Parts: sequence; structure tokens; C-alpha cells
Amino acid sequence: MHDIVFPFAGGLGLFLIGMMLLSQGLVAFGGSTMKQALAHFTGTPTKAFVSGTLATMALQSSTATTVTLIGFVSAGLISFSQAIGVLIGASLGNTATGWIVATLGLKVSLGFYTLPLIGIGALLKLLARGRVTELGMAMAGFGLMFLGLDTLQQGMRGLAQVFDLAALPSGGFWAPVLTMLIGLVLTAVLQSSTAAIATTLTALHTQAINFDQAAAVVVGAAIGTTLTGALVTVGGTIHAKRTALAYILFNAVVGAIAIALLPVFLWAIAWLGSHAGLDAGATSLAAFHTLFIAVGVLLFLPFVPRFARLVERFLPDRGEATTQRLDASLLSLPAVALEASQRALEVASLGLLDVYGEMLSGTATTTHEARLQQAAPSLNEIYDFVSRIESPADDTVAAAQRIAQLHAIDHLLRFRSRLQELTQARVDLTEPGYHWAMQNSRQILNLARSGLERQDVQSSMESLVLNAMALSKLSREVRHDVLKAAVSGPDSEAHIALQRTDSFRWLERTANHIWRICHYLSQGRSSEGSQREVQETAPPPGGL
Repeated sequence: MHDIVFPFAGGLGLFLIGMMLLSQGLVAFGGSTMKQALAHFTGTPTKAFVSGTLATMALQSSTATTVTLIGFVSAGLISFSQAIGVLIGASLGNTATGWIVATLGLKVSLGFYTLPLIGIGALLKLLARGRVTELGMAMAGFGLMFLGLDTLQQGMRGLAQVFDLAALPSGGFWAPVLTMLIGLVLTAVLQSSTAAIATTLTALHTQAINFDQAAAVVVGAAIGTTLTGALVTVGGTIHAKRTALAYILFNAVVGAIAIALLPVFLWAIAWLGSHAGLDAGATSLAAFHTLFIAVGVLLFLPFVPRFARLVERFLPDRGEATTQRLDASLLSLPAVALEASQRALEVASLGLLDVYGEMLSGTATTTHEARLQQAAPSLNEIYDFVSRIESPADDTVAAAQRIAQLHAIDHLLRFRSRLQELTQARVDLTEPGYHWAMQNSRQILNLARSGLERQDVQSSMESLVLNAMALSKLSREVRHDVLKAAVSGPDSEAHIALQRTDSFRWLERTANHIWRICHYLSQGRSSEGSQREVQETAPPPGGL
């Protein structure tokens, strides 16, 4: 019995570790390039589909693609419709590993010949520097994967002699459904559809199970691969949950179609074997996996926008708009997390600027107090999120962006407090006594608002600073004139004059906060600017 259990368990373990090291190594070595490609080459559903397929084939992990994608959608880097295209592509790209196992791992005993790869990869991981260490981990993982397959075959052959795996449900309508559930459970236990499919391919290759049973298990594994993505979204944002639901629905519907039309697919595979030279056994099973996923692609891809709207109706948006994209799962992707917090800060800034604009124009509204109260916990939540982002020690750009965002949050909190003070004081900025400040204040407001909406504040910074300096100069002059006039007047006028000069100083400080907020948000978005050390720019005369 030991001759069966030990090789089976050990071979499966080696394959799982190999797949894990291979995936992690490839993600670390070339993952940033793949992430940039996913973010940039997803303009249409077709482009998104191709990007998802290629990324999954290159990373050898649909889970890596899915988890990264959930982060992108949560951060707002790509739309939900684009994400669905990538998910469909990831499902098709996930079939590539089956072809590698069927055509190389099982037909040629590569375990012995990949042993040097394990040794070389381990040495690179231990002794090399930089990204080469990640390449070494991928090489060691590749060797361990095939070594595990060889060992797994030994255990599977012994298992087939002791247990009659062919006695699994076969024939009738419910037999493939039950076998499919076995594949789903196997994937859930192993937390890897690739490992479940490799085990099934090995069982078929050693004739432990028949082709019909193996096909049903593969369908179950295809559905089970969505479980990891679903677990990642627990406690996540509505965008992450929508992405996971879309992935589950696609694979579940495609799996149901595959089971319902299993005789048709089996006939197609048999026809390809007779007329196209497709090898029987494991290669035909890999072809079956690709075929039923491809049918699902053809059915879903033309209707991606409608499918996206359907999922959005299942999971409507009820969260706080400012912070709804701050998903804790993004923290494992510092660049994506910084983009999410940057967008949240820009939304929060625009909200406060809207309140300020209504105050400048004298718009009568009773919502200022409530909106300002709501802004405080949102800014605190953004601060907590940014504080938890851990950028790599050698990533100076990400570190500078994070510092800039923390500076921006500091000034946003102060800006909110200034607005709340003015609201509580019931100051009417449309009175003639404030006309001197209106031109510069409105110019600062419009420049900041347009820059944030275009996500290009840097182009407006010079004008913002000049207007803030001009407002500071006018404020000093007007305060001096008001206080000088109040000296010769009664005490009541002096008291009114002091209140008014406080309001003038409030306008000046508010302008300073706005241009500083814009400055740090531009540093948080500009990669060139972020490479410079972020520090306090000298304030205009009459600063804080």
C-alpha cells in the first residue's frame, strides 16, 4: 500500500509545489509587463479576450490573472466589460497547461531530464541578484512539475490495480454530473484546477479511468477554478465581487453546456481523431477541454456588454462612491493600490471643491454640513488604506507617490475643516466686502477642478500658485485697511472688523490648501515627478 500512497501523494505534492514556484517566478520575473499589457491592451472585448488568454498562458496560472484582474477593476484601471473579456480569455488560456502535460509530461519521461533545471534554478534563487532570482525559482518549479508528474504516474498505476476507478458513475444522465462534481471537489481541495486536470490526465494515461469519466472531471475542474477568485473577493469591493460572479457564471454556464452536450463533444473529438490525426487518450482530453471552453467563448464574447449589465443588476452599487474602490486585496499590488487611492483622493477633492464653489457663488443649500461630515470618515479610510500600502524597498517611485498622497490627505483634512468652520459661522461670501477675493478664488477653484477632472493638475500648477500668491497679497492689504479703519471707530465696529479679517485669512489659507492639494496629487500621479523627493514647496507669502 505504501508503494501506492507515497508516490501518489508525493507526486501530487511535487507537481503542486512546482506549479506554485513556476507561477510565482513567472509573475515576479515578467508579471509587471503582463500587468501593464492587461491594463493597456483591453480596449475592446476582443482585445481583452486576447490579452487574458496570452497572459494566462505566459503566467501558467488563471488564478494569477484573475486576482490581478480583480485588483485592476477595483482600482478602476479597466472597466467591468473589459474585465469580462479578460476573464473569458483566462479560461481559454488555462487549457494550455493541459496540452503541455499531455504532449510532453506524459508522452516523454521528462522528470529525469529536468533535474538539472531544479539544481540550476535553486542556485540562481540563492546566489543571484535582482530579477534573475525569480527566473531561477521559475526554472526550479518547471523541473519539479515534471518530476512530480513522473512520480504521480507511478502512484496512479498502482492505484488502478488496487481500486477499480472505472467503477465511478458511467452511463445515463446523472453519471457525468456526479463525476463532474468529483472534479469540482478535487479542484477545491487542491486549490488548483491545473493540478486536478493533470491528475485526471495522468489517470487517463494510465487507464485508471475511461475517457468519458475523465471528460466530466475536467468540466468540474473548469468550474472549480473559479473558487479561488471568489475567495479573494470576500470582504472586497462591489467591483471585485462583480468580477468574481462573472467568472463563476461564465464557467458554470459553459460547464453545464459541456455536460448537457457531452455526447456531441465526444463525437467531435472522435471525429478529430479519425480525420485530423488527433492522438487518443490524454491529448484528446486536452483537446476536449479547449473545445468546450472555445464554444463558451463564441457564445459569450459577442454579448459581453449585455452580460456585464446583467451582473451589475445582480450586484447593484450601494457603497460610498469615494472609497468603494479601496479593496484590501489591492495591497498585494502596490502600484495598483496607489492608483486606487489616487483616484479616491481625486474624487474626494472634487467633492470638497464642489462645496467650496457653492459657497463662493452663494448657492443656498442645506447639504453642506452633511457632505462635510461624510467627507471626514472617507478621508480617514483613504489614509488608513494608503498607510497599509507596502512598496518594495527598491521602488523609489512608489514610495514617493505614497508620501505625496499622505501629504494630500493632510491638506484635504485641513481644507475640510476650513469649509466646516465657514459653514458654521454662516459667512456670506457674496457680500460686497469679499468682492476683492472673488476673482482669484474662483480662478483657483476652476483651475483645480479642471485639472482634477482631466487628471492633469500639473499643467495648472503655475497658474494656481500665482493666483494663491496674488490672493495672499490682497488679503494682507485688505486686512490692514480694515483694521486701520476700525481703530478710530466704536468697539462694536472693531469686533466686526476682527471677524471680517478672520474671514479674509480663511480665504487665503483655503487657497493655499487647494494649490498644495493639487501639487501633491500631481506628484502622486506623475511618475516623473514621483521620482523626485516629495517635500513641502515654499508657501506663498502669508502662508499657513
